[in-house]
Amino acid sequence: MLKKWEKLPENMRTEEVRKYYDILRKKRFSLFLKRVFDIIVSFVLLVLLSPLFLILAIAIKIDSKGPVFYRQVRVTKYGKTFRIFKFRSMVTDADKKGNLVTVKGDARVTKVGKFIRKFRLDEISQLIDVLRGKMTFVGTRPEVPKYVEAYSPEMTATLLLPAGVTSDASIYYKDESKLLETAGEEADRVYVEKVLPAKMYYNLRAIEKFNVFREIGIMFKTVFAVLGKNYKGDYVPPEEKAEEKVEEKDG
Repeated sequence: MLKKWEKLPENMRTEEVRKYYDILRKKRFSLFLKRVFDIIVSFVLLVLLSPLFLILAIAIKIDSKGPVFYRQVRVTKYGKTFRIFKFRSMVTDADKKGNLVTVKGDARVTKVGKFIRKFRLDEISQLIDVLRGKMTFVGTRPEVPKYVEAYSPEMTATLLLPAGVTSDASIYYKDESKLLETAGEEADRVYVEKVLPAKMYYNLRAIEKFNVFREIGIMFKTVFAVLGKNYKGDYVPPEEKAEEKVEEKDG
């Protein structure tokens, strides 16, 4: 489930990535269990949720013109690209009519889209991607190539694993659109410079603490988060850490 070091993409064979690679190399059996879990659970959920899939598909088609699924290109394991399955919540060609990130009150979001986004229903179609091995249940959210190009060398370590449907970062930043709403046309820049590094803190830490049972716990946390439970992460931005050190020194 994990390539040999010399077979990784050249841009991933760095000292920054090696630390995380060595951690995962020692957990190959857990990685195997992770894939088995993905296959079994995604298949069962696809069968059980098929009536909901049909209802969402009909609602989306009635609400606005366009396809049922939004198939944007995203990046997953080893930097490979794939076309993600998401129930369409925005107008057709929304990515050509504004920023790649969505902000609160975005006019491109449809009426049905507002509802399915609120309860993260647009994401459940990614069960298809999990079953076909393009994604996993818990892992770094798949970014568009534009944002992956902005990764620091250490951030590329997240590409050692498949992209995920959920994660600690997804839970703590489930309302990231609110963080970007004041950025306006600068939303893309703010996302890359502020939000992405913060989310990557959790994603990299998740590799260090990788454990199948821990990931199952994150899945349950995700359900509770969707139902309104708020979780506060322990991320402290670098600039705030610097301020804390100054205060300690002054004290």
